[in-house]
Amino acid sequence: MKIRNYRLFATGAVVSNIGTWMSRITQDWLVLSLTGSSAAVGITTALQFLPMLLFGLYGGVIADRYPKRQLLICTQAAMALCGLAMAVLTLSGQVQVWHVYLIAFMVGMVTVVDNPTRQSFVSEMVGPDQLRNAVSLNSANFQSARLIGPAVAGVLITTVGSGWAFMMNGLSFIAPLLGLLLMRSHELQRSVPVPRGKGQLREGLRYVRGRPELIWPIVLVGFVGTFGFNFPIWLTAFAHEIFHGGAGMYAVFNILMAAGSLAGALLSARRRSSRTGMLLLAAVGFGLLEMLAAVSPSVWFFSLLLVPIGMIGLTVNVSANTSVQMASEPEMRGRVMSLYMMVFVGGTPIGAPLLGWVTDTYGVRVGFATGGVVSLLAAAAIGVILTRVAGVRLKVGLRGGRPHMAFVPTEAQRRRERELAPAA
Repeated sequence: MKIRNYRLFATGAVVSNIGTWMSRITQDWLVLSLTGSSAAVGITTALQFLPMLLFGLYGGVIADRYPKRQLLICTQAAMALCGLAMAVLTLSGQVQVWHVYLIAFMVGMVTVVDNPTRQSFVSEMVGPDQLRNAVSLNSANFQSARLIGPAVAGVLITTVGSGWAFMMNGLSFIAPLLGLLLMRSHELQRSVPVPRGKGQLREGLRYVRGRPELIWPIVLVGFVGTFGFNFPIWLTAFAHEIFHGGAGMYAVFNILMAAGSLAGALLSARRRSSRTGMLLLAAVGFGLLEMLAAVSPSVWFFSLLLVPIGMIGLTVNVSANTSVQMASEPEMRGRVMSLYMMVFVGGTPIGAPLLGWVTDTYGVRVGFATGGVVSLLAAAAIGVILTRVAGVRLKVGLRGGRPHMAFVPTEAQRRRERELAPAA
């Protein structure tokens, strides 16, 4: 936070993130109120992330090609207009579920460019030495807003109606726009824009495919994001169907998850490096906790589990995000992060309707447990691949009096490397 440009960026982001979380909670509850269907909530979530699945890689090409600060000014202004349009429709009493679907899709289209641009812009503000701390602080920023946004949304929904929550979301984008406009351009560590040319998308894919330190974290967060992060479906259904609460209970569930996520972000900021072993262990714990929450006998036990679920889920995201960014060359970072975000959130159009249908057909407990099982199996499978195919093993020990875990080459792999060394 000592860097002025990053301080402006983070301050604006926390205001708009509060508005974003207010809008998310309000949107989910509005759709459930209009339709009474968990599948409809899943469709809304899917439509918001479908553009990332379809066009996510092109967003990375745009992020690498054009100045990132100017791109972010355009995307933040577009998101403000979407929020205000949703507010006008709701306050006028004309809102229908297809309006929500349409605006969710439009927000998703803007996010295609906004996400990789914002992710890669962090390194331009802080440089490589402060990148890990900045990524963790961004997550802490987002989760701090998640503590406030749902609480405010719950109050507004029950007192003055959903429309004012959407209105506040639209107006909240004024803060990041001002922050971007007030930045000092000469203090940015700008990457060289990639000139227009053929094959840039394929070049990015080849770059990732040839680097195990990039491909496996991306694959893992793809499975976890597609099947394990469908909380709008599950939390609305648990609040409405299992525990017979209302919008206030749904807001409390989100606040508890945010508290855990904030703790996870702060702990991640203290770690000196990102390890694949930590990522795999966190994914396993995340899956197990979701399975346990699915069979919770009471609202208190369920609420208690949401805190570590939020903490470990955030650890998965930050560990993967940081390791992928730090392993990428600056001129490729926009395309790499667009692939990361495409896989992480772009799988939602597949996972959300599918798990929404499972939730409607077999019950929310089965739906929640399914997400946990898939996350657990994905972590186990990738662990096996790394140990059997990549020639590494998991080493657990102490470093500086603290538990340390990392993948290291097996003896057989070391022998092969020594045999190949003279030839090189």
